[in-house]
Amino acid sequence: MSQTGIPYLFLRGGTSRGPYFRREDLPQDRDHLARVLIAAVGAGHPLNIDGIGGGNAVTTKVAMLSKSERDDCDVDYFFAQVAVEKEEVDFKPTCGNILCGVGPAALEMGLVPITGPETIVRIHAVNTGAVIEAVIQTPEGAVSYEGETAIAGVPGTAAPVRLAFMGTVGSVTGALFPTGNKIDVIDGVEVTCMDVAMPVMMARAEDFGLTATETAAELDANTAFFERAEAIRLKAGELMGLGDVSKSVTPKIAILAKPSQGGTIGSRYFMPWACHPSMAVTGGQCIAACAITPGTVADGLAQGVDGDAPLLVQVEHPAGLLDVLIDFDATPEGPQIKSAGLERTARLIARGEVMVPTRVFAAE
Repeated sequence: MSQTGIPYLFLRGGTSRGPYFRREDLPQDRDHLARVLIAAVGAGHPLNIDGIGGGNAVTTKVAMLSKSERDDCDVDYFFAQVAVEKEEVDFKPTCGNILCGVGPAALEMGLVPITGPETIVRIHAVNTGAVIEAVIQTPEGAVSYEGETAIAGVPGTAAPVRLAFMGTVGSVTGALFPTGNKIDVIDGVEVTCMDVAMPVMMARAEDFGLTATETAAELDANTAFFERAEAIRLKAGELMGLGDVSKSVTPKIAILAKPSQGGTIGSRYFMPWACHPSMAVTGGQCIAACAITPGTVADGLAQGVDGDAPLLVQVEHPAGLLDVLIDFDATPEGPQIKSAGLERTARLIARGEVMVPTRVFAAE
């Protein structure tokens, strides 16, 4: 079988990992591109045994980078969520964890020059239109991955990657509350549908007979929960103006509860057909925004959310806490979200070529 090599970097970004490509090295047609990414990842098998995926939704993610077409950004970041057991690719969402590796990857690729001990990389998230400023550690003229920053869900420590998300409200739908309501009742369950960095349908854990202290494995085994939650999610997608979301990973699902680990709010986040082993960066921002907004399903659950901006919101998840610094303007209608900041880490794991069948890569 003839094969074609595609240059790539392989990075861990936050609590996800995957290949980072130059956009110019891949097909431009979306259908053709999807087939190439499916082959590279090995989608369609639970272990992704014939590709470089890791058998989990957080390890079948792909970043594609290019010099930005926007004057206010340095690099365009195009994201793809490749399925694990299905031969499918979703180009609708973005990923905040993979985003953590975009700055380092852009510098490694030479798409952005290093400017000093720290280099600011301005990133345009193509999928959603969001703009993010990443501060990368670049002492001695190279990206540094060594440091003392620890994040829940990743062993050890690494150099910090500081992220500031601008204009996150209405990232996909154009509205903070895409349904027009702070609470909707779907199939007898109260849900809050919000769009801050990622469209998310949130509900109280107790309404599903849960506590938001369960492990990811326990939740993944709860088929009754997924059947009920997915039926609600499909209707929420319609109400949010997203149409038929049966084959889309958005909106995501989150269940909320009072904190149990000393954080601001307890949560479990779904991708949406499996529980995230930790927390998505984008999903964490949306949960944090929900936590500080009166009248949502988080009202009465979140603790210590009546302070002034910027407000630190600690989102509890299966691996620990995600710290989100929310900046907002206080208004009689509730907080008007301006930006969200996080500190994460990334690491370059490998570089080289990923091989795909030439018949797939060269197919018209």
